[in-house]
Amino acid sequence: MELSKHMEFIFLGALVLIGVSAAATAAVPKLLAPAAQITSVKTSATPIVEVKAKRLTAEEKAALAE
Repeated sequence: MELSKHMEFIFLGALVLIGVSAAATAAVPKLLAPAAQITSVKTSATPIVEVKAKRLTAEEKAALAE
């Protein structure tokens, strides 16, 4: 097989790998990942998880809707 015949497929494969790796390592915007506190309460036999986070303001909701 001649390499020059398959250069287009090699280029597209490299492009796909670069795109996937860029998407996998992209930072999460601050509005999409609000700081949440997760605490575990061990008062009963069944574990209970309590999640506390701040509510979104009207400006944050509008920014997410766009």
